[in-house]
Amino acid sequence: MGSYLITTTPAHGHVAPLLTIARHLIARGHRVRFLTGAKYADAVTAAGAEFLPIPPESDIDLDRVGELFPERAGLAGPAAIRFDLRNIFFTPARGQYDALVAAIEAEPTDAVLTEGLYLGGALLALRPRSERPPIVALGIFPLGAPSRDTAPFGVGMIPMGGWIGRLRNRVMTTIADKVIFGPVLEEADALAREIVGRSFEGSFLTWNVRADALVQFTVPSFEYPRSDLPSTVTFAGPLPWMPPAAVALPDWWDELDGSRPIVHVTQGTVANADFSSLVRPTIDGLAERDDLLIVVTTGGRPVDTLGPVPANVRVGSYLPYRELFPKLDVLVTNGGYGGVQQALAHGIPLVVAGQTEDKIEVTARVGWSGAGINLKTNKADAAKLARAVDTVLRDPSYRAAAQRIGADMRTTDALAALDGVLERVVALPTA
Repeated sequence: MGSYLITTTPAHGHVAPLLTIARHLIARGHRVRFLTGAKYADAVTAAGAEFLPIPPESDIDLDRVGELFPERAGLAGPAAIRFDLRNIFFTPARGQYDALVAAIEAEPTDAVLTEGLYLGGALLALRPRSERPPIVALGIFPLGAPSRDTAPFGVGMIPMGGWIGRLRNRVMTTIADKVIFGPVLEEADALAREIVGRSFEGSFLTWNVRADALVQFTVPSFEYPRSDLPSTVTFAGPLPWMPPAAVALPDWWDELDGSRPIVHVTQGTVANADFSSLVRPTIDGLAERDDLLIVVTTGGRPVDTLGPVPANVRVGSYLPYRELFPKLDVLVTNGGYGGVQQALAHGIPLVVAGQTEDKIEVTARVGWSGAGINLKTNKADAAKLARAVDTVLRDPSYRAAAQRIGADMRTTDALAALDGVLERVVALPTA
């Protein structure tokens, strides 16, 4: 059996999907070591993998970035990405790389599996293939592969066809590389030369498509078409959903009987410190709608932190999503990649409002695909949100698009696809 090393930045949205992969590999008899932040040691051990810690000076908890970096508040789009790259990803890169190299030197490793924001993996990929194991990048966020057919990643622009679209993309890419991200790209190259002795080949933001393989956990119908897609990319479909420990059904569960449409709103388990971003606007915008039932999860926070709610709202700290999703008519969300894909897998149309981190690209794809409405904001207006929900409920094209993507997703087996990629890259000769 094989020996695999999984690496990820310490954030719930990064660690959770990679733990699903770890469990799968272990169930197939492989040895798995898992390199991440100390906060996740117990979760890694519970999954059956060996926990390896990122050095303390590089162990930045991405779920607490608002607390650790209060100056980040209010940033969105490229400005937020620049800030994050400098302060959250460049700073820990050396420690990530040193820990990764030490783990490889400690014992034979058939392949390194890493998500794209673990810069230690990006730095290792710069070394000649003969000096390192194969590197498999794990696409747990929207695909950022550069293309003549797409705008640069991070600006949230959907594709435009024809020569005008390609001209726009070329101009936007030049602006992004030279102006928007130019200084941070230079910093990344300087960091790479200092640590590895060579610069990134092209933008480090797209290093993962130059890995030995990139397994993108979605389907082509939820990703922008690229006529020049790199051969390293494999679309695997979404990872299977691994819900948290069993959640008891709330006492109002029997009201979800299909007698009226159900709208579910969530800000996830991380970006839920301020419910005024999305949850309260949904509640307030639909407060007088007795024809709808609004189901809210506070993402683990106490229910009473939400304050008073109208008669058509039901609230839970956590909810049993496996049972809830088949009952939903609309999902209102800030655009987490995994949650959006789970909704689509169930054929649920969406209303999305998120412009930070990768969410600007997730929400753009929701609007582009026709599976929902992108409000293009971080803080939704109650009246606009209510109109969007009504539109999605009234216009069958949104559900039809979501169901079309969902049908594509249900034909996939993401973990089997990953197995095939691993078998291929491990067998490749070193160059």
